[in-house]
Amino acid sequence: MRFLILLALAGVLLAGSPVKVVKQTNPEKALIFEVTIPAPSAEVWKAFSTSEGLATWLAPVTTVDLRPGGAWTAGFAGGSTGGGTILAVIPEHELTLAAMAPDRFPTVRAQRTTARFEFRDEGSSTVVRLVQTGWKPGREWDEAYEYLAEGNAQLLEALRDRFISGPIHWPTPKAAQ
Repeated sequence: MRFLILLALAGVLLAGSPVKVVKQTNPEKALIFEVTIPAPSAEVWKAFSTSEGLATWLAPVTTVDLRPGGAWTAGFAGGSTGGGTILAVIPEHELTLAAMAPDRFPTVRAQRTTARFEFRDEGSSTVVRLVQTGWKPGREWDEAYEYLAEGNAQLLEALRDRFISGPIHWPTPKAAQ
């Protein structure tokens, strides 16, 4: 539920966010995010790189097939899927995706960007850095870039919140009760 609210607020970047965001234009257009998470890197990696872990903070229905070509996806209300296809994995250090943009950007979603998540152990905390590249020229690409500058900051803030507030306990769908 918390992530769905974050998606609804995607046009608004909350003031005082713990996520540092850099919009880079040279030498290559990129979005660069960095957040410090108050948990050891092994715990953060598990929350990010397993279906069970992802379901504690991102969405109630998740799939992580941790291998090149595998899925890293989350299912949201209304049938939308976010995430992407895993391109590379360095266990406990890096996960690279061919990332799907939201449904509202069909060209960008089909052609994908590259999202490289890096995990740096800082003892009792972990620095997570996301570098998103592969941006092409055009209005839809520019709109997706701006949208994801805020949306991915909210994504990383949700991951951080998972370790501050605890895991999300998603409501059980009525059909499953």
